[in-house]
Amino acid sequence: MGIPAGSADTNEVLEMMTHIVDGDVQSWYAAWSGLGDRVLALAETNHDQLSSGQAHLRAHNYQRTAEFLLPPNDPKRAGSWEKLLTRYKKGLDRLGVKWEAIAVPYHGGTLRAHYFPGVPGAAEKPLIMLVGGFDSILEELYPMLGKAALDRGYSLLAYEGPGQGQALRDGMKFAHEWEKPTTAVLDEFLRMRAKPKQIVLIGMSMGGYFAPRAAAFEKRINGLVAWDQCYDFGECARLFLRAAADPVLSKGADFVWTAGNARWTLGLESNDEIARAFAPYTLAPVAARITQPVLIMAGELDHGIPLHQATDFQKALVNAKSVTLKVFDRASGGAEHCQTGNSTLVHATIFDWLDGTFGLDQL
Repeated sequence: MGIPAGSADTNEVLEMMTHIVDGDVQSWYAAWSGLGDRVLALAETNHDQLSSGQAHLRAHNYQRTAEFLLPPNDPKRAGSWEKLLTRYKKGLDRLGVKWEAIAVPYHGGTLRAHYFPGVPGAAEKPLIMLVGGFDSILEELYPMLGKAALDRGYSLLAYEGPGQGQALRDGMKFAHEWEKPTTAVLDEFLRMRAKPKQIVLIGMSMGGYFAPRAAAFEKRINGLVAWDQCYDFGECARLFLRAAADPVLSKGADFVWTAGNARWTLGLESNDEIARAFAPYTLAPVAARITQPVLIMAGELDHGIPLHQATDFQKALVNAKSVTLKVFDRASGGAEHCQTGNSTLVHATIFDWLDGTFGLDQL
């Protein structure tokens, strides 16, 4: 997903993958982290600022991917986290990207947000507010969609909430009432800034639950994108728990990791508690409160979210100003979860929808 934004390189990744032992998490970490270190060495010797900045972002992304599968208590996690944060900041700074870190007071702690002001004229377009999902960190949002938004003249406010990124590492666990952290971020952002003409909230992956939940209550949000849709994460949890308990499917790292990440983000000790904890994470009780225009995106081969949830969500949006559903098939290259492998489809769909919905094609 990071290739169009310059935060990954195809051949670097393909060569590195030959060194991974299938199913071995530590082998995964060693290969990705080693690649990150090699690319960092390039970044620090490049005199060209553009090459150096891009290499720092690639080194950040590779380190982020390295630690992704590690158990929460793995001793390498703390050092890995510091590495990826440092590389990300250096990458943006050397590329000359304007950005601002915002500390958001929340429940006795702090949530992180990054604001990327657009070019002159960006105020005529909606502010894009972007949040991730089940396994997200704030720093992944710029290469996923942020750079594409800036390239098209938008300003971006990316944020993370409880159960994500630094907040998770500080002890904040997931909460289904996502309007609360979203409102806290907006309040802090607007404390010293004029309110934008419009705000469009985009939620990625499980953010397809978080963002709609927030939009149902936070009426300063003028538009909503569920990328991918996530109408009922409780159902998703039941499915991955069943797979994790299967003696054949559980031999791979995927479903075992998913259950482990659920325990971490919820603060639970056993898998037995996961389904009950995620049961409230459904949009069914609040979908009728969503009045904004909505774009729903889904992949027909999504491994984590059943496709029927897209139409379930569409039917439940009885009071939305408009509803657009886009399902990506295998032939398009976007059939997987969040259209992994073809982010150009994501960008084209979202920004065309923004143009048409907010009259930007008339500007």
